[in-house]
Amino acid sequence: MKKGFVYFMMGVLLILSACGGGSNASSSSGDKQKVVIGYFPNLNHAPAMIAKEKQMYENQLGDDVEVEYRTFPDGSAFMTALATGEIQGGLVGPGPAMNNFISGVDVTVVASSSTGGTVIVSREDSGIKTVEDIKGKTFISPRVGCTHDVQFETYMKKLGITSDRTGGTMKHVTGKPAQYTTMFEKGDVDVATAPEPWASVLEAEVGANVVVDSDEISFGKTLPAAVFVTSSDMIKNDPELIQNLIDAHKESVEFINENPEEAIDITIKSIDEITGQKLDHDVMESAWARTDFVYDIDQEAIQAFGDSSYDLQFLKEKPDFTGFVDKSFINK
Repeated sequence: MKKGFVYFMMGVLLILSACGGGSNASSSSGDKQKVVIGYFPNLNHAPAMIAKEKQMYENQLGDDVEVEYRTFPDGSAFMTALATGEIQGGLVGPGPAMNNFISGVDVTVVASSSTGGTVIVSREDSGIKTVEDIKGKTFISPRVGCTHDVQFETYMKKLGITSDRTGGTMKHVTGKPAQYTTMFEKGDVDVATAPEPWASVLEAEVGANVVVDSDEISFGKTLPAAVFVTSSDMIKNDPELIQNLIDAHKESVEFINENPEEAIDITIKSIDEITGQKLDHDVMESAWARTDFVYDIDQEAIQAFGDSSYDLQFLKEKPDFTGFVDKSFINK
């Protein structure tokens, strides 16, 4: 975590304290309580899209609660919104959630959303066919130190190949996954650490080569690709609301596994509405095959991922995730 961001978050929290801000669900018109759910237009956030389409949160929370939805381009923006009380919970990558927890931000993981879905692909004319060919090339990830970045750099470091951030040969740039296709077409980047469905999009639209598949990448089988988070303040002050949110989330995950074709159609529609990109059903099926939707959490995988983030110098100190995960809501 860069110092500038840590100081920024500390400043935000101090301002909130002075203004009487907090992370409780906000008031809305009339007597209704308003709850805002955040998520990204990525496949591993499909449970939020399904829950929205099927009004699962609304049904669990009842008529006295107004549910709103907000989408984010990256984990940093999501975590800032959670810290400032703009959202009360939602889906985010484990990397941003871990980094903010270590920095002292009030965030608690209460469920997983999915595992898998991170794929390393290369531009068709890049000459990159194997991981050894990536040495000296330019790779892109959504953000520095994000979940997909850590997975990729962990994998590459085992081969003795590191990024320019730590004196290595790989040049690292960042960008939104929905824009990867354009960047590949322009030749701006050679390799993408792509969360699904964008890896399958790159394969279908620009002939990208799969260099490391989702079941081979570091932590690909065990690490949650997305987690449902809220604040300990929300858990303490309104545990019934959090239980209702997680019950809806579990219902959504179960729906996905029982109705994959309908879930794919809903996810295609939702991503189109958010990004303006309508994905082919065949592309989404390819992406779906690389993703497992689960709500249980592998705490050991989270610690191992955090240790690797420290080893890669994304973190200044070795992390301690005591109190980071609360499984009580998924176990009820």
